[in-house]
Amino acid sequence: MILATVWIDKKQARIFHVRPENFDESTVKAPHREVQHPTREGGDKNHPQDEQHFFRDVAHALADAREILLVGPSTAKFHFLKYADKHDHALATRIVGVETIDHPTDRQLAAYVRRYLATRSA
Repeated sequence: MILATVWIDKKQARIFHVRPENFDESTVKAPHREVQHPTREGGDKNHPQDEQHFFRDVAHALADAREILLVGPSTAKFHFLKYADKHDHALATRIVGVETIDHPTDRQLAAYVRRYLATRSA
C-alpha cells in the first residue's frame, strides 16, 4: 500500500488504503459501554481500557501501510498519535501527517488525500 488515511473520532476509525487508481475502506468501531452512573451529562462514558483496545485494533489494521495520514474532526487523531508513540514506535514513524477535517464523504476524503499526495510530491 502506498498510503493509508485514517479518519478517526472517538466512535470509529475509517481506514482508506489509497492507490493512484482507487481506494478501499474498512471501519474499526470503538468499544463503547453505557454506564449506570454517568460522570458527565449525556449518560455514557468509555471504559478506561476501551480507547487502548480501539487504538490497538486501528494499529493492527494499518500493519501493511508504508505511510499514514491521520485526519479527523477533533482530538482522537492526536490521542492515536500519542498511543502510537508510546506503544508502537514503528507505526508512529510511518505517520506522515496529521490534519483536521470535519466529516467528509468518501469521495471528498479520497480527493483530499490525492491533493495531499500531490503537494507532498511537488
